[in-house]
Amino acid sequence: MKFQTNGLILKEMNIGEQDKLVHVLTKSHGVMKAFVKGAKNIKSQKCAPSSLLSYSRLTFYKGRDSYIIGDARTLHIFSKLRSDVKKMCLAQYFCELALTICPQEQPAEAFLSLILNSLHLLSEGTRPANLIKPCLEMRMTAMAGYMPDLRMCDICGEYTAPVMYFLPHKGTLECASCHKATADGAIPLTDAALHALRHTVYADDDKLFSFALSDEGLGMLNQASESYLKYRFEKDFKTLVFYKTII
Repeated sequence: MKFQTNGLILKEMNIGEQDKLVHVLTKSHGVMKAFVKGAKNIKSQKCAPSSLLSYSRLTFYKGRDSYIIGDARTLHIFSKLRSDVKKMCLAQYFCELALTICPQEQPAEAFLSLILNSLHLLSEGTRPANLIKPCLEMRMTAMAGYMPDLRMCDICGEYTAPVMYFLPHKGTLECASCHKATADGAIPLTDAALHALRHTVYADDDKLFSFALSDEGLGMLNQASESYLKYRFEKDFKTLVFYKTII
């Protein structure tokens, strides 16, 4: 079995003195693991295309127990990220999200497009990092089948209010009148922050990152998206924990 597809290198591990094991998010087969022989040698044509955050054209061969990458050609390298420690750490968090959320050995063109767009905006600095991050978190989670219900208050049906509460463990909203303070981790949202949270889930793909929000609102939005992922996937993302220590 042999096939070609485009893919983004999410993770690389050294195997022996010359080889690598990589995790790749591909257009046609989702997340895949594959060995790349000789890729540690900087003179190898497979060295750059199999490096972290390289977007490459890859030829996969199905071995008896694993996949092997034969030919590899670099399509794009996010070189600007590699020269900025904060951006690079956030990009690695994006990769950890993809490894956790994206489908394995199934078509994943929409997931790949989302993370490539996120990395491009982060690399070029055309959107704030703390805007890109919750957009990717919420949209990727929704695409994986964990879409929260952000239409109205879960109790009375109110669409908007000066303050609404997001309940990450349920993925629902409650207005201030209905919400009773308990140890549920509810996150208060201003009207602007609520509108932005809805936007991350319901907006058209080409408008996902097209909004502005105050620093206070972005703080609320990031708190909501991080909490929602933690409840849905029952884990602390190590790369996110590290990223927050350096910002």
